[in-house]
Amino acid sequence: MSDKLLAHPAALLNRLRLIALDAGAATLRHFDECGYEGAETKGDGSPVTQADRDAERIIETALAELLPDIPMIGEEAVDVGKKPDLSGHEFFWLVDPLDGTREFISGSGEYTVNIALVRGGEPWLGVVFAPVSGELYAGGPGGAVRWLEETGHEKPIHTRKAPKEGLTVVASRRHGSGERLERFLENYKINKLVKRGSSLKICAIAAGRADIYPRMGPTCEWDTAAGHAVLRAAGGEIVDFSGRPLRYGEADGRFLNPEFCALSGDITIAA
Repeated sequence: MSDKLLAHPAALLNRLRLIALDAGAATLRHFDECGYEGAETKGDGSPVTQADRDAERIIETALAELLPDIPMIGEEAVDVGKKPDLSGHEFFWLVDPLDGTREFISGSGEYTVNIALVRGGEPWLGVVFAPVSGELYAGGPGGAVRWLEETGHEKPIHTRKAPKEGLTVVASRRHGSGERLERFLENYKINKLVKRGSSLKICAIAAGRADIYPRMGPTCEWDTAAGHAVLRAAGGEIVDFSGRPLRYGEADGRFLNPEFCALSGDITIAA
């Protein structure tokens, strides 16, 4: 079964979409627009909720049944010291069961379930699901799509060419970059700046609704891998500020990203 699924990435991606929907439903059982009470603080100072843990448990169980020989790196598992040895593995999962926990706690619906399959250090398949809006993005070798739960409608997505009137920049609602961001953007013609939460920033570029997302500050690999797979499948890329595409699982075991920029396909890092 494992070899057959890996040989048919479109079929595997469909299975991942169903897993993301199940995990998203679990988060909604804890979601409240008035805000979430009972969040805890992890060792790195970031918050965690029962929704994070429930969603990761669902994903971990489903992936182990689907492809038992592929190890999974999950945000909450890593927090408690569970980090499988990736040496000798061409594939591994990178999972953020609830990307945008602060958004979730505040009562904002701009959080996502992120599931990525990494192959040889590169994001190969990815699913990003926003449970509150019912918006799902999926990407792999066959391209990228956006699906809406409310209508069941799905359509292919692709990055757009840089608009003549200037670029749309997406930035984090909660992690500003201040003067550094302003200096970086001086190299581009900018039309407007839009703030969004979680991996929806990357997906906005994949869907052709934005053009560039510079991230100056710490992130982990599970924050970006799924969105990166979607964006790459849609014709874009995530690169560090030297212009090198992000790679996964190859650093010092801490799963930290360098500072990066997500880009539409015809935009490059300014020298």
